[in-house]
Amino acid sequence: MTISTLRVTPRRPVPGRLKPVLAAEILIVYVQVRWLLRRQDVRSVVSSARASSPGRAPDVEFTSLEDRLVAVRLGGAVRRTLNVLPADSRCLMQSLVLSRLLSARAISTTVVIAARSEPEFEAHAWVEHERVPVLPPRGFDELRLVEI
Repeated sequence: MTISTLRVTPRRPVPGRLKPVLAAEILIVYVQVRWLLRRQDVRSVVSSARASSPGRAPDVEFTSLEDRLVAVRLGGAVRRTLNVLPADSRCLMQSLVLSRLLSARAISTTVVIAARSEPEFEAHAWVEHERVPVLPPRGFDELRLVEI
């Protein structure tokens, strides 16, 4: 199932009338990711998003900095949208949804999963674009276990 991606551009706010469209896109991807996670592992979910990426329209050419600005803006939109859900919206789900959204816009990402065992076990996931965090690593950046 492919989704229609709303074009988010750097240095230009998403018009108010399109914010519900972006929220709907985020929610559709959230449902897709939850469904996929019931059937596949995390690595497969990320890989399937990259494999089904339609690529960027030929008339859209962003620099790496512009890609990063789009990624950060979409990251904020994902956090704001998913945080109001009564369902699972923790860091892993946010990371998988954001990675899928960015892949649909032909922006490369890495999903990073880290953990620590002391003083008690904690894990965290975030998204990076060219080794720069798009979602906050929250002090786990030196504890990386997996990069997908």
